[in-house]
Amino acid sequence: MGSTDDLTTYLLEVIHSHLLVTCALLLATAAAVLRHVRDSREVDGLHRRHVLVTGCDSGFGNLLARRLDAKGFHVVAACLTRRGAAALSAAASRRLKTLVMDVTDSASIRAALEFVSREVGERGLWGLVNNAGRSVPIGPTEWMKLEDFTQVLDVNLIGVIEVTLQFLPLLKKAQGRVVNVASILGRLSLPGGGYCLSKWGVEAFSDGLRRDMRHFGIKVSIIEPGFFKTDVTRLDLIEADLKRLWTRLPQDVKDSYGKTYLDDYVEAQAFSMGVLCSPDLSKVTRCMEHALTARFPRTRYAAGWDAKFFWIPLSYLPSFVSDFATNLFLPIPKYQRHF
Repeated sequence: MGSTDDLTTYLLEVIHSHLLVTCALLLATAAAVLRHVRDSREVDGLHRRHVLVTGCDSGFGNLLARRLDAKGFHVVAACLTRRGAAALSAAASRRLKTLVMDVTDSASIRAALEFVSREVGERGLWGLVNNAGRSVPIGPTEWMKLEDFTQVLDVNLIGVIEVTLQFLPLLKKAQGRVVNVASILGRLSLPGGGYCLSKWGVEAFSDGLRRDMRHFGIKVSIIEPGFFKTDVTRLDLIEADLKRLWTRLPQDVKDSYGKTYLDDYVEAQAFSMGVLCSPDLSKVTRCMEHALTARFPRTRYAAGWDAKFFWIPLSYLPSFVSDFATNLFLPIPKYQRHF
């Protein structure tokens, strides 16, 4: 009799566990379907909406401007150079407008605001994509001077803030969208210099802006790309700037790193870029497009396999783990103190 009761109990436990697993799978499937349905809902009237994109000479901004143009948006593409503006105009429809804007120059931003105000009229500006940015100089913190930090921060952070503040009245009219391009390096710092600082700042600025502007119908999204092949990751530019930084170092500082450290650092950068950098920029621009066209845009978009499955998960781990992992990508100075 006891053995029959034990068998019955065992069978009931097996059935119960199978029911729990089945229910969990059904709930996960339902959640995935609901998220897909929610993500797929788009705003209407794209052909009546205006979007300003900064940093359109090349890379993400250039591709995004052309893709939004093909979707029917009225795109205003801000380029740093006249050559970049002319090339983009030749590759897009007549609907796309270009202008030259330096995000570190307040007068240039005000001139762009006047131009965009005339274009959008009373409809206001539907989307602002703060994409303009720079990466160099990067390298060991000790190699930097204050101006090396400020020239990156002026573009990547202060430029984002000033452009956003100037265009907020037009965005409020349209109850539009702000899309700020940060980076996985806004979650996890790797090289020294102003780049990581600026991207952490973009994350913080965007979070505060999102909470403040939700009362006015403005939605704010953050794009967090991993490593992609753009001018920001061009090895020749990075190598040239690292050599510039190394050349001006005092001899005692050079000696502390060792004669081969610069070459080892450049080699490490080349290896990292070669392994990690994806040539498919559309992985990033698709996130930007969704943030502009979806009825329910996401707060954050991780773009690239390395962002989703390595860098962002790594950023949640204890510091000693992330320190160990990131140090694998960098050479070791010749003279190091051991604690």
